[in-house]
Amino acid sequence: MERRMVVAQADCPARRVPDGTPLTIPKDTFVTITQALGGNYTVTYNGQMVRVDGTDAANLGLEPELLSFPQATDDRICEEQVWEALRTVYDPEIPVDLVNLGLIYEVVIDPEQHQVDIRMTLTAPACGMGPVLVGDVEYRVRRVPNVETVKVDLVFDPPWSREMMSEEAQLATGMFF
Repeated sequence: MERRMVVAQADCPARRVPDGTPLTIPKDTFVTITQALGGNYTVTYNGQMVRVDGTDAANLGLEPELLSFPQATDDRICEEQVWEALRTVYDPEIPVDLVNLGLIYEVVIDPEQHQVDIRMTLTAPACGMGPVLVGDVEYRVRRVPNVETVKVDLVFDPPWSREMMSEEAQLATGMFF
């Protein structure tokens, strides 16, 4: 998506990058869209980079990009749907989803508690995007039918390396050699 300026059509919830602090973009405010991936928008607002989830895209006059799943026929959590949800979470600075970046280490489903536990990492321990990415993961996985609770454990062992990326991600980022 090209960078483009839009005007907020309504007050729009957002989270500041990189610390995840919630804020509201007021109605009639100009923002510049810098990235649209996985249903999330990264915009520049008052000189700050902020994230707007796809469910709030209409507040910016954009078509919402919602993650949807078929109606559940029982009370089980489908692991493939959890992975599908995780593939819609993109790094706001690298145009690759977290699964293909190799940042998701483990998904554990507790069917009795309707809970999903996720072990993930960041591309660097000092990466300030941790709170934003954890929030994106929690939000998206909660969209999966029968998921009531999502717990994300941010770990740094083993440390992430580019070899953890899928070949497609390595090609997309120019890191395949």
